[in-house]
Amino acid sequence: MKFISPKTDFAFKKIFGSEQSHDVLISFLNAMLYDGQSRISQLEILNPYLAPRIRGVKDTYLDVKAKLDNGTSVIIEMQVLNIEGFEKRILYNAAKAYSIQLGIGQSYSQLNPVIALTITDFVMFPEINQLTSRFILKEKDFLIDYPIYDLELVFVELPKFDKALMVLETLADKWLYFLKHAIDLDVVPESMNLVPEIKQAFEFAREGNLSPEELDELQHQEFFIQDQHNAIVKALKQGLEQGKTEAMLEMAGKLLDVLDDDAISRATGLILTEFAELRSMRSQVQ
Repeated sequence: MKFISPKTDFAFKKIFGSEQSHDVLISFLNAMLYDGQSRISQLEILNPYLAPRIRGVKDTYLDVKAKLDNGTSVIIEMQVLNIEGFEKRILYNAAKAYSIQLGIGQSYSQLNPVIALTITDFVMFPEINQLTSRFILKEKDFLIDYPIYDLELVFVELPKFDKALMVLETLADKWLYFLKHAIDLDVVPESMNLVPEIKQAFEFAREGNLSPEELDELQHQEFFIQDQHNAIVKALKQGLEQGKTEAMLEMAGKLLDVLDDDAISRATGLILTEFAELRSMRSQVQ
């Protein structure tokens, strides 16, 4: 038995945002937002998953959106890559979900809270040791809560979760282990099989249950993610190499009047032609 990775946009929405996913999503949200307490009993999935017909329509899988039984709207997103503008997009989506609730002439008192729950596959807040971070509006100097507690941004950083299977305790532990390790498993672990909603999530994630169109879409999303990841790694390496070279050239420039070429080469690691060019440039300026 093989399971797909729940971390792709496509798989995440299929598992948590299908018409059959209500119980799965309720359990997941209770675990992530309410410490496993049964605070949510019912919800409505606002943009249910539809099997792909045309590959490449990326917006089809961006978010899972739900309305809780108390009127709160929740936007749930799995973010694999730390791309530019990501933080602004989270805030924009939350603010947009809050503002579009009212029609013309409706009172502001009819606005319901919005929670943006984002699971990241990268460390977003290295200065914070805890796995889950919750952001709300506060007074800047005295950290007093804004009177209306209507916008909340919740982030769960998967790399900070490192519990082994045998030490999973809470419902949140089991859901996070599912997100992080489902693709590595051949069978559903017994401790997780005891949770009906997680057992159902594994069924949604079973590769054998996907149509050829779904498998094709999943493969292309995985290729896209890998290509983007490789592009980021390459850019970082190039930036580091460029920074290293510029630093060495700067050091070499300072040593031109102090050491001979061989000594500068040993000190900086640069080849002779690189700082020979520096000498030529200096002579032209003089």
